[in-house]
Amino acid sequence: MKKHIEVVAAILMFEERYLAVQRGPAKLDYISHKWEFPGGKAEKGESLEDAISRELQEELAITISDPQLLITVEHSYPDFDITMHCFVVAVESPEIVLNEHVAQRWLEKEKLMDVDWAEADIPAVLKLMNHQNRK
Repeated sequence: MKKHIEVVAAILMFEERYLAVQRGPAKLDYISHKWEFPGGKAEKGESLEDAISRELQEELAITISDPQLLITVEHSYPDFDITMHCFVVAVESPEIVLNEHVAQRWLEKEKLMDVDWAEADIPAVLKLMNHQNRK
């Protein structure tokens, strides 16, 4: 029985661009150096909104408000299964601090596939690319 983890991810948006962050080297080669949306595991008893706020504070040193759920992705990696709740969060500044990642890029919607995404993030990327801006 594979381990199952529940995680939250933030699709940070600033002036029609989205933040992708790059993982450093990892023991599991299929996530090593991959690009992803920032986030992490939800703790027991923590709401998804609280989890995403905490993770962004830890990873990027930013405070957010009003995360909007875009998609929940179920993905199976070779060593574990993941349920990832992806929230779109508008930010007022592109200034972030990388506490856990090795690189960052703010990508326009049409450039989202320019980086090598972790597999679990791809459904969220595709949804963003197909998402019409609703007013």
